Amino acid sequence: MNNKTRGSSRIFNENEIKQLENNPNVENVTEKSITYSPTFKLAAVKAYKEGQAPMEIFLSAGFNVDIIGRKKPKHCLTRWRNTYNAMGEVGLLEEQRGKGSPGRRPAGELSTEEKLKRAEVRIKLLEMENDFLKKLEALEKQKMQRKH
Repeated sequence: MNNKTRGSSRIFNENEIKQLENNPNVENVTEKSITYSPTFKLAAVKAYKEGQAPMEIFLSAGFNVDIIGRKKPKHCLTRWRNTYNAMGEVGLLEEQRGKGSPGRRPAGELSTEEKLKRAEVRIKLLEMENDFLKKLEALEKQKMQRKH
């Protein structure tokens, strides 16, 4: 492979970016980064807690580890588990970059409108997670049927 690397990070080519963008578990891809969907992050953490290996989780979610890197599943799961342990599901479902920056109101001071908006977002994400888990279950069933 003639994939360029920058330090330890990969630089994705046009074809790799298109392939990653086609994965429903990806929100965004640049040549240097992948933004995974919040529902995938949460489902991955739950699958890990149920005993699945990081590599297995990413493979069953349709990722090509030759593209994303063989260390990426373990690295992502470590980060996501830390976030989950510190902040619960909301930590994975909401964007965390920039949190705690000066000028933000403390989380305890949410208006009723903000609480409702967060609840609606959480409901939508939980519905997406359910759909994801149903698809994952169907894929697992197909995989098991092929073995027999």
